[in-house]
Amino acid sequence: MFNDLLNKLYFFFRKKYFNDDLESTYLRSYSKLVKVLGFRPSNKSLFLKALTHSSYIEMNPLVTKSNERLEFLGDSVLNLIVAQYLFEIFPNEEEGFLTKSRATLVNRERLYNAAEDFGLEEMLLYNKSYIKDSAEGLQTIIADGLEAIIGAIYLDQGLNTAKIFIMKHIVSPFEEDESFLIDKNYKGKLLEYTHSQKLPSPKYIVFSETGPPHQREFVVNVFIGDELLGTGYGKSKKSAEQEASKIAMNKYSNNE
Repeated sequence: MFNDLLNKLYFFFRKKYFNDDLESTYLRSYSKLVKVLGFRPSNKSLFLKALTHSSYIEMNPLVTKSNERLEFLGDSVLNLIVAQYLFEIFPNEEEGFLTKSRATLVNRERLYNAAEDFGLEEMLLYNKSYIKDSAEGLQTIIADGLEAIIGAIYLDQGLNTAKIFIMKHIVSPFEEDESFLIDKNYKGKLLEYTHSQKLPSPKYIVFSETGPPHQREFVVNVFIGDELLGTGYGKSKKSAEQEASKIAMNKYSNNE
C-alpha cells in the first residue's frame, strides 16, 4: 500500500513538472512570435498549434495537435494573396508568366529565407533528430511553419491582416529587384539544351557537404558526359545544383 502511494505521488509530480516545463517552452516561443506579428492574437491556441511540428508530438505525449492542417490552409491563403498581387501589378501578362512568378515567390527556399529573417527557427517546436542533420529537411519544416502561421493569422484576424503579413515578410523584400521574375530553373534549361543538342543528360554529384545542420553548405558539380561544366554552392543540394546548372548554361551560351 505504501509503495502504491509512492508511485501515485511520483507520477503526480512527474506530470505536473512535465506540464510546467511544456507550458514554459510554449510561452517562450509564443512571446517571440507575438512580437513579430505586431498584434495580440484573439485565439492563442491557434498560434501555439502553428508552432508545433508533427515530430514534436513524438517527444511529448501531452501534445496531440500539430500544425499540418494550418499549413494546408496557410498555403492556400498565401497563393491567393500572391496571385492577386501579381494579377494587379502585371495587367498585361499572360497566365504562364503569372503562374511561374507565383511559384518562384512562394517556393520553399523563399519561404525559408523569409522565416529566417524574423527568427522562426527559434520559435518552432520540432524534434531535431527528425531532420537527421538535413539542411533540406530543416528548410521544409521552417517553410511549412511559416505557412501554418499564415493560416493561423487568417483564422484569427482575417484575410486583410494575413495579406499585410505576407506582403511585409514574403513579397516586399523581393519587390525592388524583381528577382522573382527571373526564370531560375537552370536545371530545366540545361536538360532541355542537352536534349536539343543530343548530348548526355546532366549528372549532378555532391562534392562536399559542410557546416552544422542549420548552416549547411553544399558544393555540387554538374557533368555532361565526362566533362565538368559547372560547380555550384548553396545552402541546399537543390540550390547548389541550380548554381552549377547556371554556370554550365553560361559556358554553352558563350561558346555559341
